[in-house]
Amino acid sequence: MIRDYFKKLDRRRAVIMIIGNIFTGMGISIFKLSGLGNDPFSGMVMALSDCTGIQYAFFLILVNLVIFIAEITMGRELIGLGTAVNALLLGYIVTFFFGIWEVTLGMPSMLWQKLLTVFIGVVVCSFGLSLYQTSDVGVAPYDSLALIMCRKQKKISYFWCRMACDAFCAVVCFAAGGIVGLGTLVSALGLGPFVQLFNKTSKNFLTSTGGGMKRQKQA
Repeated sequence: MIRDYFKKLDRRRAVIMIIGNIFTGMGISIFKLSGLGNDPFSGMVMALSDCTGIQYAFFLILVNLVIFIAEITMGRELIGLGTAVNALLLGYIVTFFFGIWEVTLGMPSMLWQKLLTVFIGVVVCSFGLSLYQTSDVGVAPYDSLALIMCRKQKKISYFWCRMACDAFCAVVCFAAGGIVGLGTLVSALGLGPFVQLFNKTSKNFLTSTGGGMKRQKQA
């Protein structure tokens, strides 16, 4: 079954998915650099990671495994190569880029610099999310939650479904002693609409490059 999946996998879309994950990790690392709070999900994982003493990248894998159960149950068609890449590698991508920014740029000290950093983080992260979601080769367990909610409740747009998931994560992050700051709020409100905006461009690009692979279902 796995062999058949990779035979049918559109390599162009797989490359776009990987690029999308790199941009997503880059965006999250920029959030962290601002010091104003991370995106809600990453903030929650970082806060729980600090509480348990488990390394962030490894703890992210554990959290994704738990949420993966819901994805298997309600959104099996969303599972693919992108699911594994995001769940297993995103934490390490974030750690890699944050190390680079910390050494080359340093932590911003002035408020306007922090706000600019947060805005850049939102844009970069949204662009990455859009690329890897529209590549149609599988999405991460957490990102699948908003897509599943959107499909189950068709009258509710992706924006509101995403914001509901992010709001829940922000509450857990706060309860665990994590940083819930302006960056977290901007992320919760901004990721949904920015992803929707980039989705139009991403879908047009995928169509123009001929990547018409249909979604593969896992048995």
